[in-house]
Amino acid sequence: MFPPGKTKAMGHHLWSKVLGVEKNASSSDIKKAYYSLAKKYHPDTNKDAGAKDRFAESQTAYEMLSDPKKKDAWDQYGAAAFDQGAGFDPSGGAGGGGGPFGGAAGAGGFSGFSSGGFGADINFEDLFGAFTGGGRRGRGSRQSPFQEEVLVGQNIEVQTNISFMDAAKGTSKDVFITPLAQCRTCSGAGLKKGQTRSSCKKCGGTGTRVHFMQAGFQMASTCDACGGQGVVIPKGGECGTCSGNGVVRERKQVNIDIPGGVEDGMRLRVSGEGDAPPSGIAANPNAQSTRGDLYVFIRVAADSKFSRSGADVLYTASIPLTTAVLGGEIRVPTLEGEVKLKVATGTGTGDKITLSGMGMPRLGGRRNALGDLRVEYKVSMPKYLTSNQRTILEMLADELEDKSAKRLMNVGRANNSPSSTADASESSAPAESHKNEGFLKAAWHRLTHQHDNLPQEEAAGDSKAADKAPEKEPKKASESG
Repeated sequence: MFPPGKTKAMGHHLWSKVLGVEKNASSSDIKKAYYSLAKKYHPDTNKDAGAKDRFAESQTAYEMLSDPKKKDAWDQYGAAAFDQGAGFDPSGGAGGGGGPFGGAAGAGGFSGFSSGGFGADINFEDLFGAFTGGGRRGRGSRQSPFQEEVLVGQNIEVQTNISFMDAAKGTSKDVFITPLAQCRTCSGAGLKKGQTRSSCKKCGGTGTRVHFMQAGFQMASTCDACGGQGVVIPKGGECGTCSGNGVVRERKQVNIDIPGGVEDGMRLRVSGEGDAPPSGIAANPNAQSTRGDLYVFIRVAADSKFSRSGADVLYTASIPLTTAVLGGEIRVPTLEGEVKLKVATGTGTGDKITLSGMGMPRLGGRRNALGDLRVEYKVSMPKYLTSNQRTILEMLADELEDKSAKRLMNVGRANNSPSSTADASESSAPAESHKNEGFLKAAWHRLTHQHDNLPQEEAAGDSKAADKAPEKEPKKASESG
């Protein structure tokens, strides 16, 4: 149990030398000294041969000096006080075969020791956090020589909706929340005026209760009376406004600045706008405290014209068939207004063009960095055609020698196959079909030399019909002259 060579002659003043503290050192100094030695000689961090013994010796010294009953028992009975078979019970009861401090046989002697031999009032997170330089902060965390207790409130999450253009240019929104705020009646203490907290009677102010089980096992649990704080508010002493919690809910309006470039589903954090910690149920209501944070969940509405891919804005431009074939110029919308865009000859559906620097702001990138506007063309195909439109398209199909296109208007080129040239009279037989043809057909037939084999009178008639419309205006002009 104890390091070898230690006897009854080793009083508590020698235990003080083991820890390197004065004989009348305070409990805080004793704990600091023990933490320092435990950190230095812990077997997990110190592989020296004597480190394990020094670590166990510092454990025992800390137990002796931190518990007055154990210290007096050592001074009075020596090592026999801690011999499980000796039957001593310095705390007032004799335990046949049991440890003098309430531990059953095989439980390790001291009830103050938990698994591994550490004292029950040692916070393992503090000790091993000190080994690694870490620290812990949280609501109701126990104080240690290495850290100060900090009470932290809970975070709050809300959702707000914005338009696509607000996401592109940035905006500000007012959100309403109901966070926990410090009670103004008791200033967060949770007590009525004139009332004070008292030590918990169920756990003796330790915040934990030890339950002894069969086979020498013991289990420690958080005290259900004080919630592990070690102190309680006297019955009837709670603040009437906050019921002893030290906090109440208040409705509040918070203005949120939303930067340009946010995407749907992003969260914005607003520091210090969350819940205040319930200081009324803390062991030390006057401990340092900090509010939680407010997280704003952003939902961006879809736009009728634009979509996006990261910082790039996507737009589909519909263009007429004639513009796609002949080329031209169209106007397309952007985030800053409309711009003119040239369409190349022969543009097809799916062709794309990129307008650099006309997209969304890039979050986390260079200052004032912008994405691009990517325009994709879609050729609008007519579903219904007038007779003139179909005639023109059929003439275009003939010109392009498109033999797969369907023809209804009968405006094709003259058949120049050898079988048609066998008889000259048969080649001029279609002359009857050229009578009374419309302007577009007559113009196309003259352009394709289909009137070359017609009799002179028929050709002259068709020529007059084709030129009739354009000659009317000059004739009128001459009469008015």
